[in-house]
Amino acid sequence: MKKSIVHRVTGCVAWAVLAVAAIADLAGAQPVPIPETYGGDLWSRPRLTGDWGGVRDAMGKKGIVLDVDLLMTPQGVVSGGKDDVAKFWGNGEYTLNVDTGKAGLWPGGFLRVEGISGFGDNVIKDAGAIVPVNYAAVVPDVGNEANVLMNLTFMQFLSEKFGFVVGKLDTLGSDDNAFAHGYHSNFLNTGLGINPVLAILPVSAYGGGLIILPWDGAVFTVGVVDPSGTPSNNDISEAFQDGVLVSSEGRVTIKPFGLVGHQLVGFIWDNKERPSLEQDPSNIERILLVSRFPRLADPGPILRRILERFFPQLLVPVEPLNRKHDTWSVYYNFDQYLWGDETRGIGTFFRFGASDGNPNPIKYAYNVGFGGNGLVPSRPRDTFGIGWARTQFSDDLVPFLRQRLDLGLNKEDAVEMYYNFSITPAVNATLDLQIVQPGLTKQLNSATGRLEDVHTAVVAGLRIYARC
Repeated sequence: MKKSIVHRVTGCVAWAVLAVAAIADLAGAQPVPIPETYGGDLWSRPRLTGDWGGVRDAMGKKGIVLDVDLLMTPQGVVSGGKDDVAKFWGNGEYTLNVDTGKAGLWPGGFLRVEGISGFGDNVIKDAGAIVPVNYAAVVPDVGNEANVLMNLTFMQFLSEKFGFVVGKLDTLGSDDNAFAHGYHSNFLNTGLGINPVLAILPVSAYGGGLIILPWDGAVFTVGVVDPSGTPSNNDISEAFQDGVLVSSEGRVTIKPFGLVGHQLVGFIWDNKERPSLEQDPSNIERILLVSRFPRLADPGPILRRILERFFPQLLVPVEPLNRKHDTWSVYYNFDQYLWGDETRGIGTFFRFGASDGNPNPIKYAYNVGFGGNGLVPSRPRDTFGIGWARTQFSDDLVPFLRQRLDLGLNKEDAVEMYYNFSITPAVNATLDLQIVQPGLTKQLNSATGRLEDVHTAVVAGLRIYARC
């Protein structure tokens, strides 16, 4: 009873500060660019369906932007991993943005509504990696089909340098990077799209907060979200019932030698009670059943089968489940053009992150690489990238199974290279290749009951992104 009261009080406090706090992704909820015209021929217009007989242009002048986009990411495990297969995954994305000032209502207000439909199947489990090889399939629910409301927010700027936002937030925009962020036109591997130490951060949750723009090129945010939020849960009455997640982030533009770059630092902390990774061996099955992380694949089913095969005596717990009452992560990244700029140039990027390692299963994470645009003079809108990512797991992650059966779970490495062709302003096509050394190095052969090695996976993919 006492803990329930504490959680409810904590939730009330969280709602009280929504007007003065924000999750790290708040910059992503700001106004979207509006083309001068949606018209033109097929090879020049910014959307495939054009200006809808002038209606779309008229809406744009009033600050109303409606987009329906389609992202298709077929991938295949060419060799290694757990199984050589090819599968197709797709996302339908629907977004409405309203600028209240341009709409003639009041200045400084912005409404954003975003829905996503995930459909098909993916090779995340077949590749054997814990950090998903398809970041686009992390939504709505790490490869599971669903139709969800990702974002429903209202943002209000009270001055040119200060604003707040409340609602249901799509948090995938946090940890922004010019060359390694998102999944529409650059890296597909999750370890290169974000910092994996953000494993506990929900991809969509109720929250809100404060945005500060102290000078040109600087964005600072600080805020709270529901640590148990999910894209599929729209019940606002359930928000903040088991704690709060506090986040802060700052991103600053720099121009050494006249070349554009960015420096970013972020921090998250939450007080949600979670199962500790440090458990009596008899609790292994229980922790595998309840521990899920919204940005990682779930190795639980594989580890449970291994436990049932080799240590069936541990299926009956004899000790209470240990729990932890808070967790933290810090992260840093930079991107820097080495030649040229956003219109045509080549640059480098780097990330580093660290966490407490319990209950967060990711202790450290790194990625580094190169990216750019317009490498071919006749193709200024094409982009490309090559990168390496390492995810280092916590020493507290199922140490009993790791030590007794040599399952790995020390680190996971991924190398990815891609080239993104801009077919038209509205359609991109990407060739993608990943080489992944899975963190979980063994799997159970269901026919023989023996452990087999999971070898380095080579994953080839194609991505089509159409803005309709």
